[in-house]
Parts: sequence; C-alpha cells; structure tokens
Amino acid sequence: MKGVLLSVSILLSISVAAQELLNRDSLLRLLPQSRDSARVELLIQIGQQYEGSEPELSKQYYRQARELSKKIGYRLGEIKFVTNYTFLLNMQGYYDSSLQFNLEGERIANEIRHEEYMAKTAFNTGNSYRLLEEYEKALAKYLDTYPLLERLDNPFMMAQALDIIQGLYTELKQYRRSINYGKQAVELLQKEGHPILLAIAVNNLGMNYTKLRLYDSALICYQESLQLSLESENKHLESAAYLNIGDVYLKSLQYDKIESYMRKALLLSKELGSFSSQAIAYRGISYSHFYRRQYESARKFADSSLALALQHQLKPELQKTYAHLANLSYAVQQHQEGDQYAIKAAEISDSLLNESIQKRTIEMDKKYQSALKDSQISLQQASLKVKTSWNYALTGGAAALLLLSLLTYRNYRQRQRIQEQRISELETEKQLAATGAVLRGEEQERTRLAKDLHDGLGGMLSGIKYTLHTVKGNLVLTPENAQSFERSLDMLDSSIREMRRVAHNMMPEALVKFGLDTALQDFCNDINQSGALQVSYQSIGLKDTELEQTKAITIYRIVQELLNNSMKHAAARHALVQISNNENQLSITVEDDGKGFDPIILRQSRGIGWTNIQHRIEFLKGRWDVDSQPGKGTSVHIEFSSS
Repeated sequence: MKGVLLSVSILLSISVAAQELLNRDSLLRLLPQSRDSARVELLIQIGQQYEGSEPELSKQYYRQARELSKKIGYRLGEIKFVTNYTFLLNMQGYYDSSLQFNLEGERIANEIRHEEYMAKTAFNTGNSYRLLEEYEKALAKYLDTYPLLERLDNPFMMAQALDIIQGLYTELKQYRRSINYGKQAVELLQKEGHPILLAIAVNNLGMNYTKLRLYDSALICYQESLQLSLESENKHLESAAYLNIGDVYLKSLQYDKIESYMRKALLLSKELGSFSSQAIAYRGISYSHFYRRQYESARKFADSSLALALQHQLKPELQKTYAHLANLSYAVQQHQEGDQYAIKAAEISDSLLNESIQKRTIEMDKKYQSALKDSQISLQQASLKVKTSWNYALTGGAAALLLLSLLTYRNYRQRQRIQEQRISELETEKQLAATGAVLRGEEQERTRLAKDLHDGLGGMLSGIKYTLHTVKGNLVLTPENAQSFERSLDMLDSSIREMRRVAHNMMPEALVKFGLDTALQDFCNDINQSGALQVSYQSIGLKDTELEQTKAITIYRIVQELLNNSMKHAAARHALVQISNNENQLSITVEDDGKGFDPIILRQSRGIGWTNIQHRIEFLKGRWDVDSQPGKGTSVHIEFSSS
C-alpha cells in the first residue's frame, strides 16, 4: 500500500553546543542566586529541560533569557535564545516566525564575528527555508555555510548538518543519496551521545528506507527512535515514532499490528495539541478496521479524522481522508456516496496542485521584479554620472564647450540606448525564466499526480476489484442483487480504465521511456481509436533524434493542445500532424479540416489553450504561423532549434 499515511519527518534547528545538563530541580534551585549572563545561561538550560514535555513553559524561560540578554547587552545570550526558541517553533509548525528569528540571530552572530554561531544561525536559517519549501534558498545557505562548519571541526555540529542535508535530499526524492548522509549523521551522533538528535536522525533515516520500500530496515530505525525518545522523555519524537511504525505495518500489510501504535500516537498528539498527527492517527486506526472488514467502526474513526481536518483546514489530510471514505463507501455498496467523496478528494488534490504552481509563479515573479529594480537603479546611477560629467564640461571655453557637449551628448545617447537594450533583454530573459519555471513545475506536479494515481489509487482500485471477485464466489445472491453486483464490477472496471487514462494524459509513460516520436504516435492512435477525430501522423528524422526531456514534454503538450482545439472547437473530422528534424531545425505542422476562424482574433484572445501554446513556443524560442479562414480549416506551422 503506497501513500496511505504521511510518515512524520522530524528535522530541527541546531541547538546550542552539547553540554552536561543538571537535574531540573537543581537548576531551579540555582536560579534565585544567579545574576547577569550566568542567569541567562541558567534560564536557557532550564528551558531545554522542558522542551520535550512542556514546550510552552520552555518558551517562557527562553523569552526571559532574551529580555535579560537585551537588558545587560549580552549579544551571545540573544543568539542562544534564537537557536533554542526556533527549535520549538519548528516543532509546533510556526515556520514563518522561526525564519524571522533565525535571520535576526544570523545578523547578530555576523556583527560580533562569532564563527561557531555564524555557522549555527546560518544553518538554522537554511532549515527554516527548507521547512517553508523554499529549497533553492535553503540549498544556497547550506552550501555557503558548510566550509565554515568544516573549518570549526566540531563533530556535534557536523552531525546535525549531515542530518539536515539528509532531509534536503529526502525532499528532492534522492533517497539513496539521503541514506548515505543519514548514516554518517547517525554514526557521529552515536559517538557524541545526544539521544534526542540521534532519535531525529534515525527517524529521518527510516523515512528514506520507507520511501524505498525497505520496510524491515525502516522498522529497525523507527523502533530505535522510539526507544531513544522514551529514554529522553520527548513526547514529540515518541508520537512520531508510533505513527511511523504504524505506517510501516500498514504498508507491509500487517493490519493486525497497526491499531495499537496508532492509538498511542493519538493519545500523545492530543496531549501535545498536534491536530495533524491526530488526523493521521484516526485515519490509521480506520484503515486497521477497514482491512479487517469492520466497516462500521472504520467509518467512525474516518469521520473523526475528517472532522479534525475540516476544522483546522489540513488540506493534505483532508484529501487522503476523503479518498479513504470513498473506498469505505464503495466497500459497503454505497456507490453514490463514494462518488461524492472521490470527487471531493480530487477537488482538493487539484487545489493543492494549483497552490503549488501559483507559489512557484509568485516566487519567479518576485525574482523578476527584484532584477528589474536593480536594472533601473543601475540605469539611474549611469544617468547621474553622465549629468555630472556634463556639469564639469561647462567650465571649459566656448569652443571646447560646444565640442565637449556634442561628444558628451552622443556618448549619453549611446549609453542610454545600450542600457535600454540591456533592460529589454533582461526583461525578456526573466519572462522566459518565469515561464520555464512554471512549465517545469507544472510537469513535475503532473508527473507526481500521475504516479500517485497510477500506483496509489490504481493499486487500491485493483485490490478492491480482486476482493469483490473473491467475495462473489462465496455469496448467494438473488438474480436482482447478482445483476446489481455485476453492474458494480463493471463500474469499477470503468473507473480503473478512466483513472489510467487520466494518469496517462498527465504524463505519458511512452514519452519518458521511448521518446517524443513514439509518444506522439501513441497519442494520435488513441485519438483514432476513440473515433473523435481521424489523425494522420508523419515524422521525418525524429526517431533517432535525442531531445532534452523538458523540450520533448513541451513539444508534446503543444501538439496535444492543438489537436484538442481541433476536436473541441473546430468540429474537424480529419487532422494531419507532421514533425520533421532537418539540420537541427525542428518543424511541426498541425492541420485540420474544421470550421476555421479569422487569425486576427488570436491577438485579442484570452483563451487558456492558445495562451499556453504561445507561452510554450516562446519558452523554446521558436516562431509560429497560423493560416486559417472561416470554413476552410486551420494550419499551424511551428519552427525552432532542436539542439
């Protein structure tokens, strides 16, 4: 079973240097007699003692340490407040606040030139960017800081850095590389003897084994993380370990072992106020009952998960719970209700995809606006320099003034033209970069969704079909019920075929495995088989041409959109697709015998289809021509470099 539950990844800020902490009561007894910086250090240590069990009380001690540090001018105390306070903010999901505190801590560390804390605060800032899914900023921060970390030769900090890099490679889905860094982190932390950070690193290592379906290795990691969290009395890590162990048993089909771990996780997550973990735990218990055919109790726990997800707007959990409720409804023959839940799950999935694409677009727009602003500032500075030169020239004689004025004016105009041309080029480059980022983000999300549909939902539906076929042979049904049962099986078959068709359209497998020529041939054949349009496909010199995958996907989407226009809008009966590669010049022609249109309307058109085609052609730096007349069909010709 794939993608049923969200495994919990724990990756925290780098805390202060390892130190031997006194007993909590002993620290509290020392507090009244302490003064100045010693009192700040004591408040920090007391806060650390409460991190795992009473996080809000821990934050109170950290805030006291910060206020006292500001009062006495103890800058190092302010930094230690940041490194410890953001540890808790990250645990509680307040990533925006954590980023602001970490940036402030990094600024103070750079001001006082404290190399150890320069490294710590920089890595914590990178971790905040990672948690906010700003991976480029995170990676840049890690790469900039790592040489400083190596120069410090601090095994404790190196271990934490390795675990952070492990987490980043996990986000990038490079699980085997992530495992290499995770093993190094675990080895160093075992030597350093820090049980909490060791539990985190081991938990993250288990995450990678789970992703690679190495469930035995993952279970060993999670059980070790659980033992360490129990020894250190850290309830956050304990809850995560229970959820992950239950997830492994679910994925390895050991349904009788799931519930006990999910119930323990549920109790802890309620105590800690983690609504997301509660929703996951409820859904895990529901799965345990579902696979044991205890449908009524499974529905009760699924409804509890749904209520939490709705109340706190936990969209990823809401989508998974709706999908699970759909399966529950189908299992008890409530097909209409199951369809409604399936539609809701699909709507939320689409919403998450749109949010992801919109977020990437906004990020690219911010970068573009920043670059444009820098260009404008440079232009203003250049203009100011020219004006200054002009003023100096006025002090010369009349003849020299005239000559110098002419030369300066010519130079000014030339520089201005160069600046304007450069700004125009920068704007074009940024627009193309933004378009490319959006297209790549869209294809990545299409690929992810297609994989989730095919491997996750497809496997689930196939399993349900197999179960129903097995149950059928053991049931005694009336003729009317038998007919209804057969209709349900037919509907399930139709659902599986439709799901596979959607997954194929989102990211054709032939395109990834066999290249553009085969993928286009398959696409045209599929249209022919559907009877919606008769398509003739011809390719010249394309079969042996190796195209970069992003370019191949973009070309495929262009042809796909043009043929969709022929079917939906042109009412065409026949179409021709020709694609040829001659001396690194790729040409595409798509013609149909539809009703045609006046090409002038494309200049005012705001339709998504034509806009997407135009953006993709611009991204490939190509040119296109549309030849069409009302009643005489349409011909679109596109050319660009294949190198």
